[in-house]
Amino acid sequence: MRAEIEKRVSELETEYRDGQRMLADLEAKQADLQQTVLRISGALQVLNELLAAENASQAGDADPTPPGAASQPADA
Repeated sequence: MRAEIEKRVSELETEYRDGQRMLADLEAKQADLQQTVLRISGALQVLNELLAAENASQAGDADPTPPGAASQPADA
């Protein structure tokens, strides 16, 4: 009986160490994935800001008011 218990203890200790190793690997992968998602989020923000600036620039280029018309006084 004692030999069976010792064998089971040994098996469980091995499973425990394997589980701890797998958990550490998963935590490392999670940290890497969080960093990747953070970098992607930053890149998306920058690109969206560039698109917004370009759209604003194009909207300014399509302004129907002739250059200098807005700077002339209305009384003149």
